[in-house]
Amino acid sequence: MKILAIDTALDACSAAVYDSAENRVLAMLSHDMRRGHAEALIPTISDVMKAAQLEYEALDRIATTVGPGSYTGLRVGISAARAIGFAASKPVLGITTLAAFTAPLIAENGNVPAVAVIDARHGNIYFHMVGAGNRVLLSPRHASLEDATQVIVGGPVRLVGPGAQLLSERWPRNAPHLPISVDTRAAPNVEWVARLAAEADAVRSPAKPLYLRAPDVTPQDSHRIERQ
Repeated sequence: MKILAIDTALDACSAAVYDSAENRVLAMLSHDMRRGHAEALIPTISDVMKAAQLEYEALDRIATTVGPGSYTGLRVGISAARAIGFAASKPVLGITTLAAFTAPLIAENGNVPAVAVIDARHGNIYFHMVGAGNRVLLSPRHASLEDATQVIVGGPVRLVGPGAQLLSERWPRNAPHLPISVDTRAAPNVEWVARLAAEADAVRSPAKPLYLRAPDVTPQDSHRIERQ
């Protein structure tokens, strides 16, 4: 199975082509960036497909991160994945950004749970926790740093993601276990978006945004027109 994977959820614009039958990445490219995903993504995908020496019709699946992450970044990645899938008549799968962070840690060592952490601002985070075999121990959620520590501190864990340092700094010093490791990478490895998509159920992995909370938008009342 050949999979084109895309990630624009956070501070990177990345694409990769992965061949699950050969268990290898055919091509991968990633640019560190906080803005400009819309302009960079299509050229990045084009370069990756050329490097992999594949036409879009030769792909079996398209995969993209679906969040949590930047609202703009998510829309860019999901829209591009859907467009390519539609044009090439290929299924499009969504992989959570949190799962893409934790998957390589669990593959390396499944004995210690991994917690993916993304800064949600204002003292809050997005996070989830997985154990051996990528078994979900805490489902993706939005919570305050204090509330998150209350449900995570029960045993040894590894923290990963752009919010990992924030969570480690709020860790109770009297907790029986401190985080074993704190990996502050700003974006997931897009290879793992592809690897997860190769194993995912297409029906249960829709390419729809996973926001976990409402946007920080306040309606303007000053110019509201009353309904008649």
